[in-house]
Amino acid sequence: MEGVGTFIKDAWRLARPYFASSDERWSARFLLAVIIALNLMSVGLSVLFNFWRADFYNALQGKDWDAFISLILFYRVTDKGLTFGFTVLAFAHILVAIYEVYLQQWLEIRWRRWLTARFLDEWLDGRAYYQIGLTQNPKAPGNDNPDQRIAEDIRDFCDSSLTLTLGLLSRIVSLFSFLTILWGLSGAIELLGVSIPGYLFWVALIYAAFGTVFTHLIGRPLSVLNFRKQRVEADFRYALVRFRENSEGIALYRGEEVEKAALLGRFSAVAMNWRAIMQRMKLLNLMTVGYSQAAAIFPIVIIAPRYFAGAVQLGQMFQTVDAFGRVESALSWVINVYRSLAEWRAVVERLATFERSVIAVRTSAAAGFARETSPDGTLRLTDLTLKLPDGTKLLDGAALELAPNHSVVVTGRSGSGKSTLFRALAGIWPFGNGGIQMPANAFFLPQRPYIPLGSLRHVIAYPHPIANYSQGDFIAALEDAGIGRLSDQLDIEENWPQRLSGGEQQRVALARALLAKPDWIFLDEATASLDPAAEAALYDILKTRLPNATLISIAHRPSVAALHDRHIELRRDSAGSGLLAATVPAA
Repeated sequence: MEGVGTFIKDAWRLARPYFASSDERWSARFLLAVIIALNLMSVGLSVLFNFWRADFYNALQGKDWDAFISLILFYRVTDKGLTFGFTVLAFAHILVAIYEVYLQQWLEIRWRRWLTARFLDEWLDGRAYYQIGLTQNPKAPGNDNPDQRIAEDIRDFCDSSLTLTLGLLSRIVSLFSFLTILWGLSGAIELLGVSIPGYLFWVALIYAAFGTVFTHLIGRPLSVLNFRKQRVEADFRYALVRFRENSEGIALYRGEEVEKAALLGRFSAVAMNWRAIMQRMKLLNLMTVGYSQAAAIFPIVIIAPRYFAGAVQLGQMFQTVDAFGRVESALSWVINVYRSLAEWRAVVERLATFERSVIAVRTSAAAGFARETSPDGTLRLTDLTLKLPDGTKLLDGAALELAPNHSVVVTGRSGSGKSTLFRALAGIWPFGNGGIQMPANAFFLPQRPYIPLGSLRHVIAYPHPIANYSQGDFIAALEDAGIGRLSDQLDIEENWPQRLSGGEQQRVALARALLAKPDWIFLDEATASLDPAAEAALYDILKTRLPNATLISIAHRPSVAALHDRHIELRRDSAGSGLLAATVPAA
């Protein structure tokens, strides 16, 4: 966990851009200004209530019926000035309280929307979302559960930042507003022959100081515990999501007991951390609840001697008690919100470490390959070296040139680097160096297609907008891919990853390629779930419908190799270095 100085800098760095440089900065500042004004009005109403309380209880003590009714209804004029009635003050307070909360919630959701978009931009830029799992330690702070950080931590950051900041502002204004009242009402006290003016203020200050110190000593570990809580909760939820997504495989393996044990093991981390929070909160509550209870009676005990001596009236006594409570509450702000502060600090550190991890992975990725768009549509590799994250070389100084309008199959033993080569060509593999010239219009089909949420029409058009294609385009693509029976379900939203078999999912991916009509198509065993006859038929469809497209395939089956014009093999020489064998006619 970071120090307090770093925490404050991180919080400021996260909060400042929205109000200082975003497109919404002027409307955000206006909303914040209105909320602050309402906050100050609320404090002002508290001051008016304080003076109303003095006159009201004096009216009760003096059995003054007219004053009692006036102070309940609208207003009363005395030699001290105008005092608004309870009805007026209560109506104003209700109005201010309602709109303060409403506008704060409005600003919060606007801020959260902007901050979410910003974090998504940073996470997606340069495919950091993919590379962060390759280049960073998954257990290091900042790398785990990015979904939870974007969905929950940003929400909690916006909420806590506004609530705590406005709460602190309110307490500061309350402190100075009621300090004058308390100072004037408390009088002086003789202590060891020394007259101490405004003694109730000094009592409140000393009382709050001791409470703050002890609260911090007891609650300091909560920041670390809350940081860990966010992590283990997210780990447990992620495990449940993976169970749901892979339910068929688990059911076929009959792995329920193993999965149950794994889920309970992750939940045990949640429970252990929760018990640690419980123990710490028990001590903290012992301190804060005891402190609050003592604070309720403490000012009455202190002011009672002056009341019984006739130095103050009942109204002034309750006014003094209220003023003391306001000053003590302002000075005890840290005590009252300590748990919220600890949770806010944990949220700030999770967002800050996540942002630093994303920046670090983008910086490291930029230092790898020299990529550029091919000026003539030819794929060129120059002095290309591919490595694994541990530094093992898969290729060393490879060179390759592939002209368009060919079909090429890439083969090699498992682990030789075929898929890694495709990842480097796609620009998502950061380990290695060398020059890569890629054609502009390339389309990659992995062995396991990605099936997004949404309608089947959206699934097939992905990642392009649905509006790019006509109804006839969709139907033709489905028919060519061999799944024409789904044509009447294009606008149905289902859990398509579970609805479609592995082979059908690969056919959906091929339908995407037929819709997109790229110049180059890279297939990483993209037909491995199909039988040889279906593979041959689909390759024939691709060549027929996209006659000018270049097909580059990774394959193990000889039947697939036979469908291509040329053949490249990844081998290792006698020294163990990886190399690209000379291009030969496909078998």
